[in-house]
Amino acid sequence: MSRPLDLSGLTLALLRWLLYLWVRPAVLPENPAELGLDPARPVCYVLDERYLSNLLVLIAETRRAGLPRPRGPLALGALKAKRSFFFLERARRLVATAKERHGHSPLLVDMLRAALADPACDVQIVPVTLLWGRAPDKQDTILKALFAETWRAPGRLRQFFAVLLHGRQALLRFGAPLSLRQLLADEPEEARALRKLARLLRVHFRRQREIAIGPDLSHRNTQVDALLETPALRAAIAAEAAAKNVTADEAERRARGFALEIASDYTYGVVRAFVLFLTWLWTRLYAGVEVRNVEAVTRIAPGQGIVYLPCHRSHIDYLLLSYVVYQRGLTPPHIAAGANLNMPLVGPLLRRGGAFFLRRSFKGEPLYAAVFHEYLHMMLARGFPIEYFIEGGRSRSGRMLSPKAGILGMTIRSFLRGQTRPLVFVPVYLGYEKLLEGQAFLDELQGKPKQGESLWGLLGAWRLLGHKFGKVHVNFGEPLALAEFLDARHPGWREGGEGNDPRAEWLRPVIRDAAEELARRINAAAVVTPVNLVALALLATPKHTADAQALARQIEHYRALLREAPCAPGVAGGEVSAAETIAYAEGLGFVERLPHPLGELLRVRADAAALLAYFRNNVLHLFALPALIACLLGRNRRLDARRMEEAVAGIHALLRAELFLHGSAETLPGAMAAAVDVMSRRGLMRRNPETGRYAAPEPSSQAFAELRQLGETIRPTLERHFLTLALLQRQGSGRIARRALEDSSHLLAQRLALLYEFNATEFSEKSLFAGVVAQLLDSGILREDAAGLLHFDERITVPAAQAELVLSAEVRQTILRMAGERADAG
Repeated sequence: MSRPLDLSGLTLALLRWLLYLWVRPAVLPENPAELGLDPARPVCYVLDERYLSNLLVLIAETRRAGLPRPRGPLALGALKAKRSFFFLERARRLVATAKERHGHSPLLVDMLRAALADPACDVQIVPVTLLWGRAPDKQDTILKALFAETWRAPGRLRQFFAVLLHGRQALLRFGAPLSLRQLLADEPEEARALRKLARLLRVHFRRQREIAIGPDLSHRNTQVDALLETPALRAAIAAEAAAKNVTADEAERRARGFALEIASDYTYGVVRAFVLFLTWLWTRLYAGVEVRNVEAVTRIAPGQGIVYLPCHRSHIDYLLLSYVVYQRGLTPPHIAAGANLNMPLVGPLLRRGGAFFLRRSFKGEPLYAAVFHEYLHMMLARGFPIEYFIEGGRSRSGRMLSPKAGILGMTIRSFLRGQTRPLVFVPVYLGYEKLLEGQAFLDELQGKPKQGESLWGLLGAWRLLGHKFGKVHVNFGEPLALAEFLDARHPGWREGGEGNDPRAEWLRPVIRDAAEELARRINAAAVVTPVNLVALALLATPKHTADAQALARQIEHYRALLREAPCAPGVAGGEVSAAETIAYAEGLGFVERLPHPLGELLRVRADAAALLAYFRNNVLHLFALPALIACLLGRNRRLDARRMEEAVAGIHALLRAELFLHGSAETLPGAMAAAVDVMSRRGLMRRNPETGRYAAPEPSSQAFAELRQLGETIRPTLERHFLTLALLQRQGSGRIARRALEDSSHLLAQRLALLYEFNATEFSEKSLFAGVVAQLLDSGILREDAAGLLHFDERITVPAAQAELVLSAEVRQTILRMAGERADAG
C-alpha cells in the first residue's frame, strides 16, 4: 500500500511557489459557489493519480478560491484525520493488476466506517481532475504532443516534462460533491459500499479524461487483464503449468509477460507526435505523397472490421499507411511489427503508436502462441483496424513475395470462432521512386548477410535527409469481404459444426487461396511511376543505353499498353509524357545524358542499374502478357494462331503464380486480344485477319528492335523457369527433393549471373525459385512423395518445349550444359 505524500507545511509552500513560477492552470467551475458545498459538512478531495505536482495545484487553487483546505484536518464522528484528501490510485508498478492499481485508500475506509458507526455523520467527497495538456490533437509541436495527457499513467520523468511543457495549458476541474451518507442509504454494507464508491469515482475520472482526450484505446490498460481471463488462455495457462511443472501463478506471470511483450499501448499523444514528425519528414525526404482510391475504404459500412494489407517495400511502410489513414479522418490501424523492431527507444514509441509485436517463430512456446492468438482475436472482435504484411518481410527484388499464411490464417480462424461483425481485407499498394534501404537490399542480393535493425542504424539514416527520394504513391485496391470469399470457397461454413471449425481440414487450402488472391489484388493496384517506365525501357537495352528519341518511343509503347490494355482496372500512373518521364528520372539521378554528333544518348548511371532493376520489378507483372507476346514474335518472327495461343496460355500460367497476375485462364483470351490490338496499332506486330497468323515487323526495321526490347522485359523470368526445368530433367524423376532443387537452381543462377552477366542481381534471388517450384507442384507437373522427392512424367516436356520458343539456342545450351554439370556434381 502506498503512503500519503507527507511533507511539512514550509516545504509544501516552497514547492508550490516554485511550481507557480511556471504553472497557470485554468479552473472550472470559475465560480466556486457553483459546486454547492454545504459549509456545515466536512469536505474531502479525491485526486486520481498520485503526483506531488497535482496535490500542489489543488492546494494552491483551493486557497485562491476560498474552499476548504486539502491539508486541513478532517473530523467525522470519532474519526480525526490530519488531512482532507486522498488519491484514488494506489499501486504504480507496470505489471500491477487492475485490483492492485485500484485498492482502497485508508482514509476512504476510515471515513466509511465512521459514517456507518454514526448515522448523523456525513462528508462531501469532491473529485478533482487535473489534466496537463489536454487533447493531443490540439498540440502543434512534437514534444508537446508526446507529453500531452494520455490514458497511460505517466512515470515521474514523464510527469515532470508534462508539467514543464503544459504548465500554462493545465486544467483543474472540481466535480460535483458526492454525499457519503446518500451512498450508504443504498449500500449499508461496508465492502459493497467501498466498491460502489470506488467505481463511481473511477467512472467520473474516466469520463472527464474521455471528454478531454477521447476514448481509451490502450490495450495494456484495458485489455491485458481481460485477455488473461478468457477460457482459451486459462486452459493454456493450466497446460503450461502442467508441462513445465510450475505453479499456476508462475504460468500466469509468464502469460502476462508475453501479453505485455505483444500488446500495443496506443497513446493519442504519440500518434499526434508521429503525425507532426511525419509531416515534417515527408517534406524533407519526398516530393509528395500521392493517395488514390481511398474511397475503397470509406465505402466500407460502419461496424465492419478492417484489415489493411499493404505490400512491404521499406521500413517506412509502417508509418506511411497509418499517416495516410489518419490524415483522411479514419482510425489508424494497429500494426503487426516484427520483434526485431522492438529496440530501445524505438520499440516503445512504435508500441504507443499502435504497433503490436510478434516473434518470427512460435515454435517451442505454446503459451506465447496462445497469448498472441487470443490477443489478435480480441482486437478483431472489438473492431480495431489492423495492419500487417502478408509477404512476411520486405521484398529485396521489388517483386511481390509469396504470401505467408501465418497471421492471415490466424485472422480467418478468429473470424470463424464467431465474430459479431463482418471482416474486410483492404489490399494497399505502396510505391516508392527511391528507397532508403536501396543499397542494403543490393548488398543482401549479392550474398552479404542482412544487417540487423539497431538504434545506431536508425540514427545513421539521418544522413539521407538531404537526398532526393521522389514521390511516394499509395493506392487502395479492391477490398475482399471475408464472408463472401468463404461463401464462394466453402459454402457450408455458416452452418456450424465442421463448417466453421477453425481446425477443419478444408480451411488450409482456403487460407492459401485467400493469401494468393490478396497478393493479386495488391499487384492489381500498382502505380506506374516515371522511374518504373525508364527502368523497363533502359534495362532492356544491351548496355543500358539508348538513343533519346528511341527511348521516348519505347516509353510511349508502355504508356499506351497501360492506358489502352491495362491488366487490371485499379492500375494507375503513366500520365506524364515520355519526355517528362525521362527528365524526372534524370532529376533523381538514375540516368545521364551523353552528347553525340549523331544524336543524344541516355544511359543508366553505373551505380544505379541494380537499383533500377528493383523498380522495374515493381511493375513487371503489369506488362508480362504483352512482353511475352513480344518475346515469342521477336524470337520466331511468325507464329500461327494456335501455336501462339497455346504458348501464351502455357507460359502465362507459370508466370501468373510467380508474378501474382490479375485475371484467370478464362479472361486470358480477352486480355491477349487487347494487348495484340494495341501492339498492332503501334506497329510492333501484325495479325492476318483471315488466317490469324501473327507476324513481327521486318528485322531491319526500328519497330522490330522495339518489339525485341519489349520482349527483353520478361526474358530473365523465362530463363529462370527453363533453368529449373533443365535441372529437373537432368536429375530425373524421383531423384531430387524440393529444397535441394530450389538450392541448386539458386546456386546455378548465381554462377550464370557471374559468368555470363545474365541480367540483374535479382535474377538469382532464392525465393523466386521457390515460387517456380511451387507453381509446378500446384499445376500438377510435379508431385512430391512422402519422402519429399519430386516426381514428374512426360508433361514436363511441354513447358520445356515452350521455352524453346522464347529463348535463343545459345542461352538454352548454356543452361543445359551447366545444369548437367550441377547434376553430375550432385
